[in-house]
Amino acid sequence: MRNLRFKPIDKKIFWLTAALSVIGLVVISSASVVLSFQRFGNNNYYFFRQAFFVGVGFILMLILSRVDYHIFKRYSRIILMIAVVMLVAVLVPQIGFKVGNARRWFNFGFSLFQPSEFAKLALIFYLAAWFETREFYLGSFYYGLLTPLLATGLIGGLVILQPDFGSMTALFLIAFALFFAGGARLSHLLGISAAALGLFWMAIQAAPYRLERIITFFNPSEDRLGAAYQINQALLGIGSGGMWGLGFGNSRQKFNFLPEPLGDSIFAIMSEELGFARVAVIIVLFLALILSGYKLARSAPDRFGSLVAVGVTSWILIQAGLNIGAIVGLLPLTGLPLPFISFGGSSVLALFFGLGVLLNISRQTR
Repeated sequence: MRNLRFKPIDKKIFWLTAALSVIGLVVISSASVVLSFQRFGNNNYYFFRQAFFVGVGFILMLILSRVDYHIFKRYSRIILMIAVVMLVAVLVPQIGFKVGNARRWFNFGFSLFQPSEFAKLALIFYLAAWFETREFYLGSFYYGLLTPLLATGLIGGLVILQPDFGSMTALFLIAFALFFAGGARLSHLLGISAAALGLFWMAIQAAPYRLERIITFFNPSEDRLGAAYQINQALLGIGSGGMWGLGFGNSRQKFNFLPEPLGDSIFAIMSEELGFARVAVIIVLFLALILSGYKLARSAPDRFGSLVAVGVTSWILIQAGLNIGAIVGLLPLTGLPLPFISFGGSSVLALFFGLGVLLNISRQTR
């Protein structure tokens, strides 16, 4: 690790992260009361769990803000290999933990760990390191793009086997952002996009419930009590909130009407209680963080730092966009958590890990 004299961190990124994290805890404290009481006899079980992971995440972020980010370039291949091993291991019945039809977690007793969240970070580090070292080969598909495409396909393929279509979609879009920022030719990007759309369609047809989501997206009123139940309940909650909301703690949808009120549906609960005006402010905070991240990418001291900043920022943008877009009916449901807001230890820790690296890059900006 190089001996560097660090500047102060980017205070805007830090305080926007802190603000969104606090808002997330406030939303969880209300959205979780029904499930917490039903499952554990305690209204605040999920709130305290989330507060613990947010606290650990902040400590992790502050530590990583002091760790020279170039170490992740040096070990990017090893980090990717570790991610691949974990994604393979989670598919093994004796190792991976299964909920419903999905095997996506390791069960450590006190908590579940979802390796696909950290696979996003591993892929960002690997692609950023590759595009920095292969800058002069990007005009060639074979020498410049084939290897990172295979790495992306391997990670995405292991994730879809869990199955986790939402995380696979986010992974591919993050990779596309890095291919674009890395300097891939437009003709190659168009070819990659066409191939990806074909693979997406094959994945949708391979599972009937995915095809149902697409049909429901185009006609949400056809099966209100079946495949379209979640989106209709989400829209009902958002519509009930109006401009100023029903008031904090007054959501009706969290009383077992809306599936996944702590996960991918939490934006509907938030909109129902806070209303459009307040939720718009939260979306502005997201946009401010995203713009700050891309601004940091432009001032990073080297190409690797710039691409890592693009990757982490695009991760927040893509996941927030897919989550909110799905809940308001602009996109098919994907099952992705809303960054900073949805409940989940793995997603929180992975996100703070990425933001810690981002803050270290900000210490070394030109």
